[in-house]
Formats: sequence, C-alpha cells, structure tokens
Amino acid sequence: MSLEGRTVLITGGGTGLGARMAADFAAAGAQVVIAGRRAEPLAEVAAATPGMRTVVADVTDEASVQAMFAAAGPVDVVIANAGASASAPLHRTSMTQWEEMVGVNLTGTFLTLREGWAQLRGREWGRLIAVASTAGLRGYRYVGAYTAAKHGVIGLVRATAQEVAGSGTTANALCPGFLATEMTERSIANIQATTGRSREEALAALTADSPLGRLIEPAEVAAAALWLCGPGSDAVNGQAIALDGGAT
Repeated sequence: MSLEGRTVLITGGGTGLGARMAADFAAAGAQVVIAGRRAEPLAEVAAATPGMRTVVADVTDEASVQAMFAAAGPVDVVIANAGASASAPLHRTSMTQWEEMVGVNLTGTFLTLREGWAQLRGREWGRLIAVASTAGLRGYRYVGAYTAAKHGVIGLVRATAQEVAGSGTTANALCPGFLATEMTERSIANIQATTGRSREEALAALTADSPLGRLIEPAEVAAAALWLCGPGSDAVNGQAIALDGGAT
C-alpha cells in the first residue's frame, strides 16, 4: 500500500506506539508530522526518517493544539495517539489523577479530532483515528479514571463518525490490549513495587486474560492504522477495533 501524497499527523509520536506508527506510515510513503510535549524524543524519532517533521505541543491545551495544526499544515490523516495511564483503587483516586487521565486521554483526543475535522471538512478524503484501549470496551480494576476516559474516547469517535459519514472522511478507534511499550513497562514496575512480585509475575498478571498469552506489539496496531487508510476502507466508520487476540 502506498500513501504517497498523504500527510499524517500523529500525536504522542516521540515514544512507543506513536513512534512505531510514524516509522511505518513514513515507510508507506506518507509525509509524517509527529507531535508531543518533549522536543528531544521527537527529534530522535524524526532523525531516523528524512523529511519527518516535529511539533512540540500539549494536547490538553486548546491553543497549543490549534498551533500544532497550523504548524503541521494541511494533513490528510490525524491520529490522536497521545495518552497516559495511572493506577489506583477507586477510593484512593485523587481529583488530580482523575483530571490528568481525563485531560490527556479524553480532552486531548477531543481537541485533536475537533481541529482535524475542522481542517478536513469539504475535502474529498480524510481519516480521523483515535488510539483508545480495551479499557474503553470493558472494565479493569484500579484504573477507573483511565477506563472512564477511554470509554469516552470511543463514544466521541462513534458520535464523530455520524457527523463525518458520507464526507469522504472516516473516524475510528483502535483498542489494543496491553502493549509492549514504555507505558506498560511502567505498569509492570508499579505492580512489582506495590506487590513484591517479580517482573515475570507482573507481566503474567497483565497478560492473564489474553488468549495470545502475550503483550500486543506496536507494529500490529500500526498495521491496523495503515489498513484504515488503505483501499477498501471507506465504509469502515465509527468502529472500535479491538486488537487483543479475542479477549473482548
């Protein structure tokens, strides 16, 4: 599949899944713009791909998101990938943690998709993709704020899909299980610190519900994002696509 002539904006593009999607979209011929809060990791990712551009932006800030799109210029594919996770039992979840999880994961996605659609309106083709989670499809213990935010992302995508239907733009969500990324490594470390388990035991706890018995690879999610931009994907709209081996 070739994406020659297409421009892709990926938030949270400096690490993990965002960095992998950036590399794979560039390999498919797209011009890629990656955004994030820290310039250094963005620069490291972009250095591996000639022509890849970077924009420092905070997706929780409306003015910053608007400036991000202005700096990126016209884009064809918008991937709202920026996210964060934190865990605590519900009775110990602070307002600060709640607001942080909703701010990055839900408000950040809202602002990114809103500005993306404002730019794509009236054009013949476009893609709005949000990276949600299987936490947006089911409940998980100790991550109530994160789970609520990801449920909100899926609701936002489904509502957006109704508005963009028939325009040439589609809106979909990707819902991976636990990913083999830095974010999951932090979750493993947290389990170790709070329970005294070994890394192997902590990892086993995260993958216990997976029919695959392993973490999901970023490349698998990137491939799904590319598929949503490929031939024959025009009728795929408003979907929350689980990448978890059949766990949900």
